[in-house]
Amino acid sequence: MTKDHKDDADLQHDVQEELRWDPSIHAEQIGVSVKNGVVELDCHVDSIWDKYAAERATMRVAKVKSVASEIKVGPPSSATRTDEQIARAVSNHIEWNWLVPKTVKVQVTDGVITLEGTVEWQYQKKEAEEGLLRLIGVKSIRNGSRSTRRLAPPELRARSKTR
Repeated sequence: MTKDHKDDADLQHDVQEELRWDPSIHAEQIGVSVKNGVVELDCHVDSIWDKYAAERATMRVAKVKSVASEIKVGPPSSATRTDEQIARAVSNHIEWNWLVPKTVKVQVTDGVITLEGTVEWQYQKKEAEEGLLRLIGVKSIRNGSRSTRRLAPPELRARSKTR
């Protein structure tokens, strides 16, 4: 067994252990393969949250260079929602979440949510997306919202204070 093969086998084991450690992940359903530090995840999950959790857990493992996610999201028929139902749920989330500005607009096509508009801060963009991961029927999220706040480099901020 070559050193690279052994390193890949060890990394595969570490990723599988990390996936098993997280109780929100159905690790037994996830195929893990590794080549030169690149981890490929392959399976079918019920929600975008399941996919996100598996990808994040994999990225926590030391020596993982990158993740190629072949995880497919397809809710069971009992959890299928129409685009209209998903759009309504997303709109409610944005309306009720005081961290997400009302400038964020939503489009849903075939279970894929697209967010557009502007936010002042990056945390607002992140909040808009992460709050949607747990919604039933969502297959993917594309966050096209733009942050308008630009912070000046420290030397420019310091210079502006002395004037």
